[in-house]
Amino acid sequence: MTHYKTTVLSDTGRFGPYGGCYVPEVLWPTMQELAAGFAEAITDDEFLRELAHHRTHFCGRPTPLTYCQRLTEDIGGAKLYIKHEGLNHTGAHKMNHCLGQILLAKRLGKKRIIAETGAGQHGYATATVAAKFGLACTVYMGAKDYARQRPNVYWMERLGAEVVPVQTGDQTLRDAVNAAMQDLITHPADTHYLLGTVCGPHPYPRMNAYFQKVIGEEVRWQLAEYGEGLPNVLTACCGGGSNALGVMYEFLDEPTVELVAVEAGGRGITETATKADHAARFQTGSVGVVEGFKSYFLQSPDGQVKGSHSISAGLDYSGVGPQVAYLYDEQRLQAAYATDDEVLVAYERLARLEGMIGAMESCHGLVEAVKQCAARPAHEVVVCHLSGRGEKDLFITARHFDRENFQKFVTDWSHDQQ
Repeated sequence: MTHYKTTVLSDTGRFGPYGGCYVPEVLWPTMQELAAGFAEAITDDEFLRELAHHRTHFCGRPTPLTYCQRLTEDIGGAKLYIKHEGLNHTGAHKMNHCLGQILLAKRLGKKRIIAETGAGQHGYATATVAAKFGLACTVYMGAKDYARQRPNVYWMERLGAEVVPVQTGDQTLRDAVNAAMQDLITHPADTHYLLGTVCGPHPYPRMNAYFQKVIGEEVRWQLAEYGEGLPNVLTACCGGGSNALGVMYEFLDEPTVELVAVEAGGRGITETATKADHAARFQTGSVGVVEGFKSYFLQSPDGQVKGSHSISAGLDYSGVGPQVAYLYDEQRLQAAYATDDEVLVAYERLARLEGMIGAMESCHGLVEAVKQCAARPAHEVVVCHLSGRGEKDLFITARHFDRENFQKFVTDWSHDQQ
């Protein structure tokens, strides 16, 4: 049997042909220091005890696994369980790796934190841990995401972070990544780049997968508390891949458990030479080296990265993490996609039937979970990872569900304040 769990946490930073550490020479010592510091920390009982303490007493772990009885009955198929990671502190799974990395940064003597963010949840979690542990914080955010995720910008600024809208390129997540890397090149000694997913140069994919795997570890024992065995299917949205790997890692060496990573289908799987209407890398992407690692990317034949689109800012990324690419090639993980329209339907269905407001990102995984439930008998179990909650998406969802009233409210409120 292939030991996928061992490969996904490989200390070489190579996952089959993917991964690596393709960085400018000036950053090589920084990456080596970080890799060595991480490897040492996760064998240190004191570090692990501190991590466990803050997970419980600051983050609020474990997050619930909820049986969705009404939605299950409405679908008419397999039992649907939702791992509600949106109830983690700051409202998403992002806190898991932010907490781990901030403790590591302190251990390495860093004084300043920088980060990139798309949907804002990673930036929000980064600003939160920086405030808690007393480190200066700068968050880079594509200008388009800065506008459409304004609530999270507000929270980051209240926590003391400087939020920098990036005006270059497509003004989305990949441009924020580039800006953060440029900052690190300028300030390598005192700064830790708290990268927000299982992408980037080694050791980030390994490190973030390690800090996120707590999600699936909880799912295993929480299912047992319901009297269930292993799930038949696990679904999760997939941008970079941190939440997907987080819930799936525990089950990688369980061959009976099907794993489905759901990408952003956007407006549909169409594209031009420079721009895609989606962010489904496994549908039309190809292998390349971008932003420090080798994986699948949306790119032109000459290797130029294409722009992408998704209703969710967190999935609007042209690349995917190297471990996810490896698992896909190994056929251990299936890749699906959900369109913007499908996501909006799933979002409202979950809210109306189960009282959960899911993030736009997470509802991509829900689209696939509903399809899986509908196609399976009643005794089977489907687990969907709801990786974040949807309050942050107010300005996106209001345009679709309550445009007239919401715009009137904003206009009237603005007029009243004058």
